[in-house]
Amino acid sequence: MATKTIEIYTDGGCSGNPGPGGWAFVLRDGEEHIERSGGDDYTTNNKMELTAVIQALAYVGQEKRGIEVYTDSRYVKNGISSWIHKWERNGWMTSAKKPVKNRELWQKLKSLSDDLQVHWHWVKGHAGDRWNERCDQLVQEEMAKRKK
Repeated sequence: MATKTIEIYTDGGCSGNPGPGGWAFVLRDGEEHIERSGGDDYTTNNKMELTAVIQALAYVGQEKRGIEVYTDSRYVKNGISSWIHKWERNGWMTSAKKPVKNRELWQKLKSLSDDLQVHWHWVKGHAGDRWNERCDQLVQEEMAKRKK
C-alpha cells in the first residue's frame, strides 16, 4: 500500500575527481523498496550527485504525492533549494560572474522537480543513516566496475 509520501535517498561519488564514478538511489514507498544505480567511466563527484537525484525523480515520473529527497550533498541541496534561482536570474552565471558548472544537469533537475512536490533534506554522509549508507555501498560497487 502506498504511503502519503515517497522517500528517496541519493548518493554519488567518484574515484579521483574526475575519475570513474557511480550514482545510486533508494526509493521507499510504504513496503515498496526500489534501488537503482549506474555510473560513468570518467566523471566528477558533483555530476554523479546530481545524476542520482535526476534519475530518482525521472523514475518517480508525474507523482502527485509529496516526495522527500535525502542527499548527503550540500551542493545538491543548496543548489536546488537556493542557488539555482539566482543562477537563472543571472543568466546561469555565478556570483563571481563565471558560468555555472553542470548547467545542463541543474536545468534537468529543476525541470523534473518543478513538476513534483519535492522537499529537500541534507543528511550527514557516513554517519550511520541506513539508506544513505546503502546508496554509498551501491555507488562504491559502480565505481569498482569502472576502475581499470
